[in-house]
Amino acid sequence: MTLRPRTACVGAILARKKRKFAKKALPRVVYCDILMICYLSVMRRRSGGLMFKIGFDNEQYIRTQSAHIHERIQKFGGKLYLEFGGKLFDDYHASRVLPGFAPDSKIRMLVQLASEAEIVIVINAADIEKNKVRGDLGITYDQDVLRLVDAFRGFGLYVGSVVLTRYTGQSAACAFQKRLEALGLKVYRHYPIPGYPSDVKTIVSDEGFGKNEYIETTRSLVVVTAPGPGSGKMATCLSQLYLDNKRGIRSGYAKFETFPVWSLPLNHPVNLAYEAATADLNDMNMVDPFHLAAYGKTAVNYNRDVEIFPVVKAMFEHIYGECPYQSPTDMGVNMAGFCIFDDDNVREGARDEILRRYYTALCRQRKGDSDGAEAEKIKMLMAKDGLDTDHRPVIAAALKRAEETGEPAVALELADGRIITGKTSKLLGSVSAMLLNALKALADIPKETKLISPDILEPVSALKIERLGNHNPRLHLDEVLIALSICAVSDGTARRALECLSGLRNCEAHSSVILAQNDVNTLKKLGIQMTCEPRYQTKKLYHG
Repeated sequence: MTLRPRTACVGAILARKKRKFAKKALPRVVYCDILMICYLSVMRRRSGGLMFKIGFDNEQYIRTQSAHIHERIQKFGGKLYLEFGGKLFDDYHASRVLPGFAPDSKIRMLVQLASEAEIVIVINAADIEKNKVRGDLGITYDQDVLRLVDAFRGFGLYVGSVVLTRYTGQSAACAFQKRLEALGLKVYRHYPIPGYPSDVKTIVSDEGFGKNEYIETTRSLVVVTAPGPGSGKMATCLSQLYLDNKRGIRSGYAKFETFPVWSLPLNHPVNLAYEAATADLNDMNMVDPFHLAAYGKTAVNYNRDVEIFPVVKAMFEHIYGECPYQSPTDMGVNMAGFCIFDDDNVREGARDEILRRYYTALCRQRKGDSDGAEAEKIKMLMAKDGLDTDHRPVIAAALKRAEETGEPAVALELADGRIITGKTSKLLGSVSAMLLNALKALADIPKETKLISPDILEPVSALKIERLGNHNPRLHLDEVLIALSICAVSDGTARRALECLSGLRNCEAHSSVILAQNDVNTLKKLGIQMTCEPRYQTKKLYHG
């Protein structure tokens, strides 16, 4: 492995670029584009020494995917319901398993169609009732609906309505509907259908889709999206096709789903990572039997799309007399598999993601949020790829450090392959100690240097205990960063360390114990990929 100079962290390079271009009177859009080009240039120049290696061409993806979406819109002359699977914003799963994929790629394509598109957001009423949380953001699905509305509007896109699917009178869903309507949003209810998705005759009738409330739309392209999987996006689209037909409106349906990647092998790590991400839904990747029968070619899809295809086929035959699609794969416009230029880097990114999902599932089980089936399924996926925990060196490093010290420990792998650890001390938690040690390593600061004086740490710790009623005297990650920022005003060493903070993005890390939620949230903001052993630091029953 070729090691880069320790002082030449990506964050420091970008800081110099910002100062250079800030002196020029450039429009903000041009300025941001230049910085992104600089960032990608730095990443590619250093790919030989970086743990985060690009394997996906994002610009090619946007061009190719846009062309296919435009082609599909033209195929249906009147109205198209376009199901957007995955995350329209912040698709961090895709950016992790397809390194080089930009989290906002999908929305960048959609903005080009803003004048003819409207957004319909779908949420499962049962997910509202059980306060289902979006794992990557740490917020509930109903909160994410509000976030999505604001985000779409921020891009100049029109949000037409919100749909509550599988509605059975849940009290939390009723309260959420009232809240949305008070905010000026239209809300519609869709109901469970007995025998869905196998009983096509009932589904495609007034006792099935006919019971749903008709979503009033005004534009030719209706983008149907949701906070997460299992929300009922496809059923909402098909329901609209049925109800449109009863009103004499010609409309079509297409699907934009990034995963599984149909053109990759069934057991490719990228497709296994998708199964790991949806293990709680019990989704399963499979060879598309309809595609194989129609074309004699293997394509990968997942069980829910394969199961629902007879319904889609029956719907189109009912409306047009024939179905324009021969398989569920035909319904999609996914071209991601053709934009991979380094399969080895993509495989490594996907394997890391599978392991992260495994430890997340173990911690969910430890907290009582899962019965263990989720972790067991991911463990079987790992076996398919011959994957074990040795793939992430930080796991063994964190456990070894914890055993040596008898205290919780955290290990982080820097971009050049060095492993940095941190242990619990009197004033610092293990993750806070790791962060300071990592910044010292990036900035080439001697290990024995104290970036934050005890004269600052001790009063903050005392304030937490004596005035704020906390029981833990140790500083959390966000508190340490604030203290470091204060020190950086007058201390050049602290300032050097702080400037290298962005060099921690995409680094892998592991903790020997479950971390406090505020530490987890801060790590996500820093872009550090953290996993935890499924054990608590103490034997208490309550862990707030």
